[in-house]
Order: sequence, then C-alpha cells, then structure tokens
Amino acid sequence: MKAGKTQNQALQSLKNFLDVCVETFSSEDFIREDPIQIPRLFQLKEDREISGFLTALISWGQRKSILRSAYRLMDLMDFAPFQFITKKHPKVWRKLGGFVHRTFNSDDLMFILAGLRYIYHEKGGLEDIFVYHLKRTGNLLDAISGVRAEFLKIPHLARSRKHLADPKAGSHAKRILLFLRWMIRRDVHQIDLGIWSRIPPSALYCPLDVHTGRAARALGLLNRKTDGRRAVEELTERLRILCPEDPVRYDIALFHLGRPENRVLLAHAPLFPSGDV
Repeated sequence: MKAGKTQNQALQSLKNFLDVCVETFSSEDFIREDPIQIPRLFQLKEDREISGFLTALISWGQRKSILRSAYRLMDLMDFAPFQFITKKHPKVWRKLGGFVHRTFNSDDLMFILAGLRYIYHEKGGLEDIFVYHLKRTGNLLDAISGVRAEFLKIPHLARSRKHLADPKAGSHAKRILLFLRWMIRRDVHQIDLGIWSRIPPSALYCPLDVHTGRAARALGLLNRKTDGRRAVEELTERLRILCPEDPVRYDIALFHLGRPENRVLLAHAPLFPSGDV
C-alpha cells in the first residue's frame, strides 16, 4: 500500500509539473514560431486540412526553414490549396516544378497532390479516409499505414514513398502524428485546430522528435533508446496514465523541455515512477 501511495504521489507530482509547463509554453509566441501557423491562415476546413498535411510532411529541419517553404508552397497554390488541388487542371501544377524542401522535391510534391486529389474526389477527404482506416484497424498508427496505402495507388517514383511514414514497418510517423494532433485536438490555448470531431483526442499518439524524446527519456517517460513505433507507443501509454482523455496535451511541454535553454528546468523535474503503475 505504501509503495502504491508513493507511486501515485510521484505520478501526481509529474502531472502537476507538466500541467504547469503546458500553461507556460502554450503561448502566442509558440504559434508565431511553429508550423501550426500555416493551416491557421485559412478558414475553409479543406484548406486547413490540406495546408496542414503538406506543411507537416515538410516539417523537419529548422522551423524558420519549414515556414519559408510552407509559405512559398501556399503562395504557389494561390493560397487556395483545396481549389488548386481539386479544381485546377493538373497541367497548372507545373508552376510548382521548382519547389524543393531538403529532400522533398517537385516529383514528391506532384505525387502527394495527385494523392490528395484522389482522396478528395473518391474518398470523401482526409478526415473521412482517416476515420475509415481507424474503424477498420482500431488503432491510429495502423490507420496511418492504411492511408499511406491509399496514396500509393497513385503512380509514383519509388523515392517518393519515404515521405509517407509507415508505422506497420516500425516508423514513428512523427510528421503525420503532428498533423493529426493539429486536426483532432481542441485545447483551451487555441493552438491546435480541433476541426475533426469523429476521432477523439484519446486515440492520438505523441509525435516523437529530438526535443520530445530527450525530455521524455530524462523524465522516465520513455526507456527505449531509438525512436520508432514502439517508442511512440511506450511514451503515449505513459502519457495516457497522466491524462487518459488527451495524452498528447503534453507534447508542447515535452518539446520545450527538451530544448537546450530549458535543461536546468528539466534536470529538476519530477520523474515518472519506475515499475508497474
């Protein structure tokens, strides 16, 4: 009983600490620096979905670079991505021919746009296709693999497949999980958009990047040394103990705690209790 009580106290201390960090780091400054600002440019649901999906796919590297590339892409699409993809003739897409972000080039972009066109014309849109595969698989990570398979029905170069994560093959799917966080969560700080109502926040998995992983391991929330699907599952299972209805609410806190400027704060944080809880 005493050990159980001690574990519960440790869990509560960590939860209280992370809750304070969520309040501290969920600010307008975060939005101004983060790729989430791209889908926030739009009001139409489909524009938010498409701009968010494309932005998430190129969300690696420095955030300033991501934002420059994402703004350029939206400009090339006349700041109307849904109309550009579903109404414009694919010949018009040639204007995107010079787009490059790191290893994501115009061939990859054309494949993704053709996949989105297919999904909106034939499958009801991004929300519908994710809901369908979630119901089919019962797991959002496996649903990501199902949506990936839908995209791969479109003719493509083999090189383009790497830009669509496959959790069934062990990928941590960080960028797609980030996109799903934006679409599904509706938080009081109005950072995430929460425009999808048919998938509950409890189904989400935490995006795992360098900063998040560093903080999660330091706090005892993640023991695995490498970032992959099993690490995402381990981290999210422990976050669900802290907040079953919305485990990914702690993503922003972990991201900031893992940044070098917050190493002292992280070093003095409460730890997730070892052993079964």
